[in-house]
Amino acid sequence: MLEKWFFILAFSILATSAYATKENMIQIKGSDTMVNLAQAWAEKYMENNPQEFIAVTGGGSGTGLSSLISGTCDIAISSRDIKAKEISLAKQKGITPYEIKVALDGLAVVVNLANPIDKLTIQQLADIFDGKIVNWKEVGGKDAKIVLLSREVNSGTHVYFKEHILRKGDPNGKEEFAPGALMLSSSQAIADEVAGNPAAIGYYGMGYISAKQKAISVAKDVKSEYVTPTINNVVKGKYPISRPLIFYSQCEPQGLVKKFIDFALSKEGQEIVLATDFVPIK
Repeated sequence: MLEKWFFILAFSILATSAYATKENMIQIKGSDTMVNLAQAWAEKYMENNPQEFIAVTGGGSGTGLSSLISGTCDIAISSRDIKAKEISLAKQKGITPYEIKVALDGLAVVVNLANPIDKLTIQQLADIFDGKIVNWKEVGGKDAKIVLLSREVNSGTHVYFKEHILRKGDPNGKEEFAPGALMLSSSQAIADEVAGNPAAIGYYGMGYISAKQKAISVAKDVKSEYVTPTINNVVKGKYPISRPLIFYSQCEPQGLVKKFIDFALSKEGQEIVLATDFVPIK
């Protein structure tokens, strides 16, 4: 599916690049979690506005924000909040990043279909991903070494998981992923590896959940309810690993940038959020 989106957008851009100008084209870059959603928005928007062009690329939240700061994209898509040092760099270049929350996401923790484990607490997840727990039998599974999969450090998904699972929201926390964790370049790469490796565990935005992996239920602690990553559970605030998905523009949106953002937040745009397995912001 990801390759299909890239093909559609690449073809559209190549076919129309001779007509695209700064006034009728915007560049969007960033979060791999959000890239399918942003591409779906872009495709529908261009159907409704055939004289306007939206180019979407991934690369991670950090990449998108760096591009926004350097002036090489109009909208950064991010699955994490912008950092203070990024705001400082932007202001040095005369840019005041403007934040717009456009959807919500639940972060799914996934294992292979053959793995008997189907639920874990936040503490167990923290102990697994920082290397304190190294064998599945320690959490009631088979006698097999755990294979840790993570997004690479430039990913907003990586940052969110580290800050909210390993460090449990403590801004002074120092916990890090275990040295043996495999840092993969995309959510799809994690999905593929988990599907083929019975000992693997990874995480990604719930929009990537498929029948080829098993999304486990997560509890805040041993006394809490184990909750699955579903749209309904995220909306109700029951699923403990959820986050906003964000647009950042170089200043308060105007012109074509505002028009596109307004579309993303419209009824039609939010229906696309639901259709791509994310959670509407309104």
